[in-house]
Amino acid sequence: MLLVIKMGGSILKEGASADLVSDLKEILNQHKIVLVHGGGVEVTEIASKLGKEQKFIMSPDGFRSRYTDKETIEIYTMVMAGKINKQIVLALQRQGIPTVGLSGLDAMTLKAERKTRLIAVDERGRKKVIDGGYTGKITQVNTELLTMLITNGYVPIVTPIAISQDYEPLNVDGDRTAAIIAGALKADKLILLTDVEGLMLKGQCVPKIAATEVKEVLNKIGGGMSTKVHAGLEALNQGVKEVLVTSGTAKKPISSVLNHQTGTVITSE
Repeated sequence: MLLVIKMGGSILKEGASADLVSDLKEILNQHKIVLVHGGGVEVTEIASKLGKEQKFIMSPDGFRSRYTDKETIEIYTMVMAGKINKQIVLALQRQGIPTVGLSGLDAMTLKAERKTRLIAVDERGRKKVIDGGYTGKITQVNTELLTMLITNGYVPIVTPIAISQDYEPLNVDGDRTAAIIAGALKADKLILLTDVEGLMLKGQCVPKIAATEVKEVLNKIGGGMSTKVHAGLEALNQGVKEVLVTSGTAKKPISSVLNHQTGTVITSE
């Protein structure tokens, strides 16, 4: 079984946890894995230390995202691909897990179309059109490279930075990146590890929900989880069989959610 796993940035604040890494090692005895990681909080912290305060914008659909100008994409690439990605590589290899750290720039693993403009909503709910900066929408995944690595026993660890048609680095959403990779590779499951128990409604974790039901409750879900749910729906639409959302800090987080003991299962039915 092929699993695509997205690790949230908050889980990785101090590097991958020992329990998560040992669980990954155990899972690899039976399944193939591709990892996609986040790390936006650390990007913001380091950018601030460098004197580059970060700006965030809100889309009409309620998605909060980093406004990525030229200086920001340079810092983003440095922290995500140069620091966080390599921390994860080291954490896994320390446990005997063979890994290859990649950004979307390497061998054009992720191609994307640069967004020429963005629509942002201000505090009063007014819409305005702004320059797209260095953000993009993924258009193609180098499945040949990822498949070659997986087949030969490696775990690819992908940083969500894509390459534009003009060979520029672009900031792409991590959850969406994981969903698109899962769809392109025809993965069996997409696992979204986050800092909460699962999809929460009225203070309770929903154990299982169909894609049709999810659409009905989207307006009751917080912004961060809404992005994950949209990514999950995208993966299901591309043929991924199940999307699993769970806490990355739980005991044996991957094993538990695979067995439907924790978290939320989103199905296409």
